[in-house]
Amino acid sequence: MAGSFSAHVRRVTVALFVLQLALLPMMAIASDADPEQDFCVADPNNPTIVNGLVCKNPALVKASDFMFHGLATPGNTNDPLGSSVTPAAAAQFPGINTLGISMARLDFAKGGLVPPHTHPRATEIIFVVEGSLLVGFVSTNGTLYPTTLQKGDVFVFPRGLLHFELNVCDGTATAIAALNSQNPGTQIQAVALFNSGISEVVLEKAFGLGEKAVQKIEDAVKAANKQPE
Repeated sequence: MAGSFSAHVRRVTVALFVLQLALLPMMAIASDADPEQDFCVADPNNPTIVNGLVCKNPALVKASDFMFHGLATPGNTNDPLGSSVTPAAAAQFPGINTLGISMARLDFAKGGLVPPHTHPRATEIIFVVEGSLLVGFVSTNGTLYPTTLQKGDVFVFPRGLLHFELNVCDGTATAIAALNSQNPGTQIQAVALFNSGISEVVLEKAFGLGEKAVQKIEDAVKAANKQPE
């Protein structure tokens, strides 16, 4: 058991290293503004509102501010979608504030799905650590670009385009994602449309649905995206 866990940790570590290398050319064209100092470790306790996060006093910065352990632990996939996304953005990882990068760990139960969503401020690249994933994105002209990824494969989702990940293997799956923004943002399309308060009249006209059908979809989306206890 210990050997299996150690092997898993090594695979995740290799995945993180590979994705950091992949991010190097992306950093040159990062969507976030270029930093104007060596670093700006975020101060989560500062109430000042700025475009980003306020810098911590450099005299108080430690090496631990540039370290994050959150991606080493599998996320809880005990939810209706059977998936978990563990972010390592500036809000969770203060050391990357102003550096134009972030990461995330994606865990999938059998059949688990990260539903169609967008990142308005970032391109995303994923590395499959374990399992097999059906992934794809939709271009602005409505063309779908789907493929099935195996362990060790890498795939990129262009900035702002609708995309998804579905576990299609017989067991669990894990992937590591890297994004060229410290705060890429995530908008799940079903939630944005049917659980944001958009008038049902608008949705009925947009999708050619009746009132009862819209209400049924709203209830289903709410249930599917309920957070695990």
